Amino acid sequence: MAEVLHHENHGHDDHHHHDDTDITVFGFWTYLMSDLILFGTLFIAYVVLQNHIPAGTPSPHEMFSESLNYVLIETFALLISSVTFGFAVLARYKNNVKGVMTWLMITWLFGATFIGMEINEFMHLVHEGHGPSHSAFLSAFFTLVGTHGIHVTSGLVWMIVLMCQIKKNGLTLANTRRLACLSLFWHFLDIVWICVFSVVYLMGAIS
Repeated sequence: MAEVLHHENHGHDDHHHHDDTDITVFGFWTYLMSDLILFGTLFIAYVVLQNHIPAGTPSPHEMFSESLNYVLIETFALLISSVTFGFAVLARYKNNVKGVMTWLMITWLFGATFIGMEINEFMHLVHEGHGPSHSAFLSAFFTLVGTHGIHVTSGLVWMIVLMCQIKKNGLTLANTRRLACLSLFWHFLDIVWICVFSVVYLMGAIS
């Protein structure tokens, strides 16, 4: 009788943990949808303001036609980080702690490369006298690209914390849940960046 109760309680606990995971992932999807609204608003603002360029301020074509190759390298760094994160998730399914840690570190390095290149781009623009206060176009550009950069930076911090938690406790249910949410977040940022690259840089360079 006691053994039967033990199995029933164990099954109840598994069901409870499964429900917690579903609720957490659903809640995180809800957050991502609200973030999608934020980025959608910033994209609309950029499209509306991109032609508001006073005299002496560079146009999107002047800014991005020369830097497109640089941004393309930046883009590849972020896209490759999405692939390496996928390998980290696959390693988790194999319960390979070392594999998860290795691929997360590689992902972090590519993400940090992306952020470093973006900061360098911003500093170059400000040094050339093209800061966010010089035109509505530049304000919209810095706000849109900068908001995405802040999100990527938050993801990098989250990744470090998660790696510390996995190193300390292993691939527990809680850490697996965190890995799943971070995976959604990271792939979401990749999709947003593809839109940024297409709308801001690519269309700006060929306009």
